[in-house]
Amino acid sequence: MFVLELTYTAPVERVDALLDAHIEWLDEQYAAGLFIASGRKNPRDGGVILAAGVDRAQIEKIAAADPFSAEGVCAYRITEFYATKTADGLAAFREQLPS
Repeated sequence: MFVLELTYTAPVERVDALLDAHIEWLDEQYAAGLFIASGRKNPRDGGVILAAGVDRAQIEKIAAADPFSAEGVCAYRITEFYATKTADGLAAFREQLPS
């Protein structure tokens, strides 16, 4: 599983100009079953996405396709972790530690 942390690198006005395209990109990732949750950070200096079902190379490629990333208004920090414990509603995303 991955935590994708976005940090804005441009004024919020430039981010807002790309928001519709970013939301369309998010919707595509949800439809593909890759994203679990997403939202803005508070204070509004970026966002967070939880993703699963792909490897690191794929998630880096997906993040690079985000209009925010492609247009240079955010930087991504991608953290991989093993979700060995989850709420019951997220049981499908539980993982085993590698051996």
